Amino acid sequence: MKGSHRVIIEAKRVKYDFTLTRNITILTGDSASGKTVLIDYIRDYRRYGSESGVMVSCDRECRTLDNEDWEMQLKRITNSIIFIDEGNRFVTSKEFAKLALESDNYFVLATREKMPMLPYSVQEIYGFRESGKYHEAKQKYNEMYHLYGEISAQSSIEPELVITEDSNSGYDFFAKLSEQKNVNCISANGKSNIIKCLQDSEKTQGTRLIIVDGAAFGSEMKEVYEYLNTVGNVVLYAPKSFEWLLLSSNTIPNANVTEILQEPENYIDSKKYASWERFFTALLIDMTKGDPVWSYSKKKISSVYVSSKVITAVKKMMKLVIWD
Repeated sequence: MKGSHRVIIEAKRVKYDFTLTRNITILTGDSASGKTVLIDYIRDYRRYGSESGVMVSCDRECRTLDNEDWEMQLKRITNSIIFIDEGNRFVTSKEFAKLALESDNYFVLATREKMPMLPYSVQEIYGFRESGKYHEAKQKYNEMYHLYGEISAQSSIEPELVITEDSNSGYDFFAKLSEQKNVNCISANGKSNIIKCLQDSEKTQGTRLIIVDGAAFGSEMKEVYEYLNTVGNVVLYAPKSFEWLLLSSNTIPNANVTEILQEPENYIDSKKYASWERFFTALLIDMTKGDPVWSYSKKKISSVYVSSKVITAVKKMMKLVIWD
């Protein structure tokens, strides 16, 4: 499935209105925040239709998935939006992750659990808050909002240490960038090692900058965010991916991807690409294939990508980070 899909769920006293753009969306928050109510409304509507007192509006079928025969149900559902409550323990299983990533459905998972087997974005983790839009009608309007953004800084920062999630081309690039600023750059060798790298580097006096692929870092975000709120000299920068940064820099010859970058959801098949990070990697490789200079490899970056032209363009994109 591709594209963005607006979902409106309305009952007598509560209304939900949100738009989904990726295959995995996470709803989190404390009990009574509205997650389970939302899914109950969808379940009631599917069982009883308009007699349920619920209205569901979407250009795709909205479904729920429960513990009983969930695997058989999931294998039969296609091109739909599937809502799953955290009470269903299978949602954290390897079996569910495998089937979900092989399907052509979008999934909305209400959970407070860490789910490292699913590559979901930091920008697709939502909470609920009550809006006043329908206050006069005495109806609650439950609005979804992003819990995390692209960068955790509120003002400009100058890093004294750079930690990258990537150990390959992304690390090569930021190591070169850091070298120009005369600061150290280290690789965490994977997203699950970020916290350990932060703990090992706590003697650093200045600001530590963590750079991760935001499109697939969602499972680590809660733990990292809690660390950021505890320790004052850490900033997280989470663009969609390193390859997205390169494509967005507008420095790669014959890589005309402006329309794709503006609305990626219209081009990314959720069944083919488990995350946007994988899509942008494949896109950059495809766009530069056969070019003796610009041919891109995930494992080792070619010298043209660390040229002054590309580095300068990427620096401008990394707002609030002072590299000069």
